[in-house]
Amino acid sequence: MRSFLLLAFTLLALPLHAAQLTVELANGIHTWDTSQLLKHPQARDIDIVGDVSYKRSMHYRAVPVAVLLEGVKQDNHLLVIATDGFAAQMLAAPLLQTTEARAWLAIEDPAHPWPGLGADKPSAGPFYLVWTGPKSSGISPEQWPYAVAEIRLQASVAERFPALLPDRALAKDDPVNKGFALFQNNCLACHRLNGAGDAQLGPDLNMPHNPTEYFAADYLKLYIRNPQNLRQWPQAKMPAITTEVLSDDELDQVVAYLKHMAGRKAEHL
Repeated sequence: MRSFLLLAFTLLALPLHAAQLTVELANGIHTWDTSQLLKHPQARDIDIVGDVSYKRSMHYRAVPVAVLLEGVKQDNHLLVIATDGFAAQMLAAPLLQTTEARAWLAIEDPAHPWPGLGADKPSAGPFYLVWTGPKSSGISPEQWPYAVAEIRLQASVAERFPALLPDRALAKDDPVNKGFALFQNNCLACHRLNGAGDAQLGPDLNMPHNPTEYFAADYLKLYIRNPQNLRQWPQAKMPAITTEVLSDDELDQVVAYLKHMAGRKAEHL
């Protein structure tokens, strides 16, 4: 009986929501659990003004993302994967910098869980990539992935997914190529195109049909700006893409890329 009670007490004392982060780099695979990160020598208490996910100021225990990326170089590419299928493609340079915008991995303490992101929704934990001073480096909302499970060193999107590439005959400064760069930063975290990409959250944007093929006139841009303006759906996951994230010219470039790719479906490449 005494052994049984001791075991029961031990199980009750364990964190209810302890989690593990996997960081896959050139020098191997590293794993960190919640308690290790909370006790990390560089862990700090930080305040985030205007948190992208919570839409208000938040306080976190966090470690600089840079300390988890040993050996990563400025021009490397990283994939930040969330438990819900969100997969953010990120250049390493902003994650490594220690001035201006600075990236932090916020850690949810099981003893003090964060609030839900909405009614009947889970929190942003167990790990959440947040930024101090994001406006100084033009950090977009897609660069704030929450429910993070893994950070992985990868080749560039263009190298890994040639099915995403526009026609190579286009000039480097063509609006389609500019739209491709914007698509990588703002759309590829949720969507695939031609079956290519890492995300599991949103639908493919070219197979079997490209949205430029079935949205009339400027309704596609209206939908991107705010999906609720076109289809009222309380459970919709796609956020509004404001002019602070994509200017009108940039939105035109993204649509130009999508329209171009409608003629480059996977079966024709």
